[in-house]
Amino acid sequence: MKMTAKKWKIILLLVIIGFVVGIYLQDREHQKSTTHAWTANRYNLARFNKITEYNDQMDASNWRQMKDSIRRQLDTVMILRFRKEVDSLNARAKVDN
Repeated sequence: MKMTAKKWKIILLLVIIGFVVGIYLQDREHQKSTTHAWTANRYNLARFNKITEYNDQMDASNWRQMKDSIRRQLDTVMILRFRKEVDSLNARAKVDN
C-alpha cells in the first residue's frame, strides 16, 4: 500500500480531530471539577469565617473554652474533608473495576 499525499492528509486530519475531541472532553471534566471545588470552598470558607469571628470574641475569661471549641470545629472540618476524599477514591475504584 503506497502512502499518497491524500492518505497522509486524511491521517493528519484524523489525528487533529482526535486531539480536538480529547481537549474538549478534558475541558468539560475540568469545568465540572472546578464547579464542585468552588462549591466546597465556599462552604469551607463560610465555616472558616465563622470560626475566625468566634476567635475574635475570645478574651481572658473564656479563652480556654473557646480554644477547645475551635479545635473541635477544625477537627470536624478535617474529618469531613478526609471522608470526602475516601468516598471519592472508593467511587473511582468502583468505576475502574
